[in-house]
Order: sequence, then structure tokens, then C-alpha cells
Amino acid sequence: MAGHYSNKGLSTMADLPVAEFPKATVVTFPDSPFKLHQPFPPAGDQPVAIDQLCEGIDDGLFFQTLLGVTGSGKTYTMANVIARKGRPAIVFAPNKTLAAQLYSEFREFFPKNAVEYFVSYYDYYQPEAYVPQRDLFIEKDSSINEHIEQMRLSCTKSLMERRDVVIVATVSAIYGIGNPNEYHQMILTLRQKDRVSQRDIIARLIQMQYTRNEVDFGRGTFRVRGDTLDIFPAENADLAVRLDLFDDELESIQLFDPLTGRVKQKIPRFTVYPGSHYVTPRSTVLRAIETIKLELRDRLEFFRKENKLIEEQRLEQRTRFDLEMMAEIGFTKGIENYSRHLSGAMPGEPPPTLVDYLPKDALMFMDESHVLVGQLSAMYNGDRSRKTNLVDYGFRLPSALDNRPLKFEEFEGKMRQTIFVSATPAEYEKSHADQVVEQVVRPTGLVDPLVIVRPALSQVDDLMSEITDRVAKNERVLVTTLTKRMSEQLTEYLSDHGIKVRYLHSDIETVERVELLRDLRIGTFDVLVGINLLREGLDLPEVSLVAILDADKEGFLRSDRSLIQTIGRAARNLNGVAILYADRMTDSMERAIGETERRRAKQIAFNEANGIVPRGVKKIIKDMIDGVYSEKDAKEVREVAQEAAKYESMSEKQISKEIKRLEKAMLDHAKNLEFEKAAQVRDQLHLLKQQLFGAPGADNIA
Repeated sequence: MAGHYSNKGLSTMADLPVAEFPKATVVTFPDSPFKLHQPFPPAGDQPVAIDQLCEGIDDGLFFQTLLGVTGSGKTYTMANVIARKGRPAIVFAPNKTLAAQLYSEFREFFPKNAVEYFVSYYDYYQPEAYVPQRDLFIEKDSSINEHIEQMRLSCTKSLMERRDVVIVATVSAIYGIGNPNEYHQMILTLRQKDRVSQRDIIARLIQMQYTRNEVDFGRGTFRVRGDTLDIFPAENADLAVRLDLFDDELESIQLFDPLTGRVKQKIPRFTVYPGSHYVTPRSTVLRAIETIKLELRDRLEFFRKENKLIEEQRLEQRTRFDLEMMAEIGFTKGIENYSRHLSGAMPGEPPPTLVDYLPKDALMFMDESHVLVGQLSAMYNGDRSRKTNLVDYGFRLPSALDNRPLKFEEFEGKMRQTIFVSATPAEYEKSHADQVVEQVVRPTGLVDPLVIVRPALSQVDDLMSEITDRVAKNERVLVTTLTKRMSEQLTEYLSDHGIKVRYLHSDIETVERVELLRDLRIGTFDVLVGINLLREGLDLPEVSLVAILDADKEGFLRSDRSLIQTIGRAARNLNGVAILYADRMTDSMERAIGETERRRAKQIAFNEANGIVPRGVKKIIKDMIDGVYSEKDAKEVREVAQEAAKYESMSEKQISKEIKRLEKAMLDHAKNLEFEKAAQVRDQLHLLKQQLFGAPGADNIA
């Protein structure tokens, strides 16, 4: 079904509220394992862009650029290209917030295929470091998010088992993980009627970093009950596997619900994947121990010659301990620092990363490439400077320097056919792209916002007047400033004048940031003030005004690319306007305004030629990482609102009792891996505590 589509005024699924979702059409393409769920055919510039990108891939173009404006459905275009070509794909995003948004959207487009999520699995991460000036060693400290770790393991499993895979990843994908060949060697395949003893299976599971736990049966554990062996796969969040043995024969394999114990189905075979990407065969570990000893000997000799006796003693103690742990259990804390020895690589060779797990014919997409390329280039240097101190002062062997992210040149050497996606491509994309494909016309007919330049002298008073007008129409406002101090002062000033305003700053955690943006959309407050956090990837259809203060101060925050991106935040609203407060016209402003006007002209001409009447975007407000909202989900959102109204009529005693009940329910949901339900209960708790204790709600957060 790779035919041509009509594009008269059609939209994408993301642009409509749940109630307006039509029944999605399942589209398949010849020789493609993907099943694309599309409620509408591609529209606007999408059909032409999809055809041109596919032709470029077929012609062997290595680099292409999709120049797509905000709200033009770039994700939908990517999904169509992936479905047509039928090849595994990886989509890079510059941050976790945008990655979560993309992951959610791709799950909507490919509900029957493997859409995976690969980001850093640390909720909190303090790398080990040494500060020579203060003789201060900082031990590695981290908190791993088990749900994200499971998703990372699921990602590599899908790449090894199937072709219909779409991975959404951040720069975490260029950091070292286990060697794919050795990871594959550690896979345990079990078949019905196999001759294998229970003792051998247990020994193998322990090598794969599974732990035995008879009480708390969780992900990455196993338990033994007579001749029955239960395994909870590390990469699975929903199902466990039960092995029934008779003597040394595997009689049956069953999948069951680890919560209820109910058997789901019997299967003839099952593949157990390692509990960590750093799992290696015993023979490899023993070989690595010998090469580590040789490096340790040479390094100790070096310290003795340099008369660095403290460093010598420190290194010997730490490394000998790690070697003993590896010899006894095959693993040690910080084993990634010995990755070069485990992989057998030579000094300076790039470490194995997620990119090495990708098939050679995979497609790569770089979303918001003008930011992402710079990130990929910067990762190596920061990591190198920290580890050099650890090596120089005897905390790590020199081989620890090879546990690192890829250099950008190394990443370039591993890139597959790549499509850069950005509204404002940077120099790298411009110089490398074999073809630039424009996607300027939006399916909804919306045009780029009108850009107005006003004097900076009276910018605050004028801004207050504009905010008042927008609030009266139930619309939202974004304001960008140049400094943190100015943002704080402006937030305080607007708040003193009765405006519901918040400040989005760099100290806010990712999850809180998503909640803050959600609160803006639902109208908890009307104005969001920030510095550099209001540009790429923010999907806020309710925002009709973007105000850029001190737009004439040349620099990174007021470059033409930054201005175009910031102006684009108002492009999803029918009444979108961007006001640039400036006392003079800079080159960057001139280029940004010129490009915006060029796009407006093209969009208006297309609408007139096709009889399209622009209409505002209506998008449901949802938790991005939890995926798709169905009609059932929308009903649950309404029920939560009804709950809030019910709480207002409760007495203090009733509320206290309800809080205790909800706290227990939340813990039960979390324990049973029902994260969505736990989050809903958490929100109800927040409302109750705010009502009972006067706890600061969203309205009081600066």
C-alpha cells in the first residue's frame, strides 16, 4: 500500500483528542515486517518528504536532512519511512524528555512491533572522581532505575531476535556496554525434552548475574521448588518462565504471571538473556584476569620508578580486590573499568556500544540534530578529564581510560544511513547532507507565528498587557530571558501583579519538568518563564504567545537558530504570535525573521491552493513515558477530576483515613509493577495532602 495520498486538510493522530480518534488503518508495505497504524494518510508536505527520503535511501545517500518545522509531523514522517523500508531503526534524541515523547509516539504508530527505549538507567549518578587540590576521592554512587534497566535489556534482546525494531535512544547509546558477541554467547536457550540438570541451569543463571531469591521473586531472580525452577527474565516486566524437570529431562516450559502465579501458556522453547550487558563467559573473565595482572605489574613498576609509593599501594590494594571478586563470582563493582580486557580490545580502541548491536542495514535518525551532533562531540572530553586524574593518582589502571563514550570520529565510522531531523540544521548537517528535504507545510494548515518586534525599553509593561489578553482567552504564554536572575525577578514581579506564573530552571528533575509542562497545559498556571529550556521538542498547543526579552543581545541564546526554535513554540496555536523585544535589528534577528516569513509565505500559498482552513491543534495531556491514551484512559482522567471534587467535601478525619488507604494502595501497586496505577494514586494523595496540610501545590513552586 505504497500509493499516493490526498493531503486535503488532514492531520496526524497526535493532533486530535481521544474522542476524535478515527479507527486507525493498519498499513503494510511489501517486504516490510512493520505494521504502521495510521488514523490518517500523510498530509501537507509529508507525502513528498516521505517519497524523497525513501528515494534517497534507495539511491544509497548516506546523509540526508529533513528540514521540518514545528508541528509538521516529523515523527509521523520518520515512522512512514521506517515502515516503507522495513529495516531496523534507531532514533536519537538530545534529552530524556524528548526521548520519552518520541517513544510514546512511535508506540502509537507501531503497537504490534518492537519499539524500545534506551536511555541512561541512573536516577542518580555520581561517578568516581579525585580532586587533587583537596586530596578528595569521591566514591561512585548511583541509583539505578530498574524499569529503565529492564527496557535497555529488552532493547538488545529485540535487536538479536527480530527485524521490526525501532529504538529511541539518547547519547547513552555511545557509552560502552558489553561486547555483543560475548553477550550472545551467554544466552541460555532451553527446549522441551532437553537433557539438562537443574544444577547446571542454576550455575548458568548465576554466571548470567541472576540471583536466587525464594522470598522476593523479582526481575533478574530465580527460585527453586523441588523439581520446579522459576526464572524472572531480566528484560521482561510482565511474565516469568517455569521449568518442570524430571531427573535430567526438561519436561515442560510455561509462561506465568509472577504476581498471581497463573499459567499463561505452554511453550516449546525459551531463551533466557543475561541479567546485565557486562556479563561475560567464564573463560573470558579468566583470560581478562591474566591481562589485568600484567598491566598492574607494569603500572606498579612505573609508580616505583617515579617514587609514588602511595599511588602504588593504593592501586595494588584496589585492583587485587577487584581481581579476587572477578575470580570468585565473575563480577565486581566497577567492572566496566576493565572493559578493554574483557573485550580483548587494544589500548585506544573504541568500546562496544549499543551501535554495535545494530544490523549493518539499520537506519539512523538524529532528531533535533543541531543540538545532538554537538552533544555527541562533547561526551568524550568531559569523561577523559575526570578519568585521567583517577589513573594518575593510582585509583584506576590506565585501561580504565578505554571505558568511555565514543569519540565523534569513532561514532561517524559506525553510523548507518542517517537522516538528520531539525527545523534549524547546523553547519555539520549542511556540509554533510547529500539531500535536504523540506517539510514546511503542516497537515493542520497552521502557519508559522506572526513575528513582531517591539522596543526593549518598555518590554515588561508591554508583556504584562499581552499576558492579560492571552489569559482572558484561556491561552498560555512562554517567556525567555537571558539570565537566571532576570527570570527569577520577572517571575516574582509577574506573580506580585496577580499573574499565575512559574519558572523552569536547570535544577528541576526530568520528571518534575514534565509535570510542570503538563500543569501549564491544563491551566494550573498561565505563564512559564525560562532561559534556554523552552526551545527544542516542547509540544505545547495551548501556547499562543512567545515573548523573547532582549532579543538584540547577540550570542548563543539569541542566535538565528535559537530564535527560530523559540519562535516555533507558538506554531501549534491558531493565534500564535512571537514578540521580539529589541532596540535594534541584529543579523541573527534578521535571518530568523526572514526564514520565518519565507515559511509563512509557503504555508499560506499551500493552504490557498488546496482550500485548507487552518485549525488549532488539540492534543490530549498525558504522561509521555506511559505510552498511548485510549478512551478508557481519558475516562480515568475525568474520574480523577471527580475525585478531587469529592475530597473537598470530606472532613479532616475522613481525609486522614483516606490518605492512609491511598498510601497503602500506592505501595501495593508499585510492588506489583503497576506503575501507571501507582502514579494515579500518587496524584490523588497530592490533592488530599494539599487540602489537609496546606502543603505547597504547583501554585507555590518557584
